[in-house]
Amino acid sequence: MNKKITIAIDGFSSTGKSTLAKQLANHFGYVFVDTGAMYRAVTFFAMQKGYVNATFFDKQALINSLSNIKLQFKFNTDLGFAEMYLNDVNVETEIRTIEVSSFVSKVAEVSEVRSKLVEQQKEMGKDKAIVMDGRDIGTVVFPDAELKIFMTASASTRAKRRYDELVQKGDSITYEKVLKNVEERDYIDTHREDSPLIMADDAIEIDNSHLNRKEQFELVLELVNEITKTI
Repeated sequence: MNKKITIAIDGFSSTGKSTLAKQLANHFGYVFVDTGAMYRAVTFFAMQKGYVNATFFDKQALINSLSNIKLQFKFNTDLGFAEMYLNDVNVETEIRTIEVSSFVSKVAEVSEVRSKLVEQQKEMGKDKAIVMDGRDIGTVVFPDAELKIFMTASASTRAKRRYDELVQKGDSITYEKVLKNVEERDYIDTHREDSPLIMADDAIEIDNSHLNRKEQFELVLELVNEITKTI
């Protein structure tokens, strides 16, 4: 594809945003950025420092430490995608746990955290040819993106997908706990004051409750091809 565009993918947790973004990036030779991994890495940092736990969140301590957080994506040729590095340490596995999931929406609410990461994300996409997924990509990071997708599915469907994924990794977890986490993240993401999760006016909504990965990819691929014909 000679015409380079920006593809912004937003939506609720566990809708497969990153999976779709990786597929598109690999297909077109684009840069893939998982902004959720960036927020997860900051959350993991806060957990390591003792700034957040089940009953406590020292927002100011985290804000004061933001200058000490270095985030990088490094491409893993064996896996075929970039992994998240926090202060030069690979934390790709550590940031995908249910524990990090339980705190990430709270950390993402902090305006100073969002400001720091959005600035980095905008810089990553200045030359287009990028697929970025998250919660505010089409509304805040790339409001002028040529293609904006908003992904959704029922909470129960998303919880089942996430539960199966965690079990396959060997985690000891119940479906009920995963569902509760999904519902709590939905509430926080859609009710925060700074950049709440909303669908951009010009985004295309895709409910993938009954779509498999191949069907989803082919649907979006058709959308990309249609857009590149008009620019």
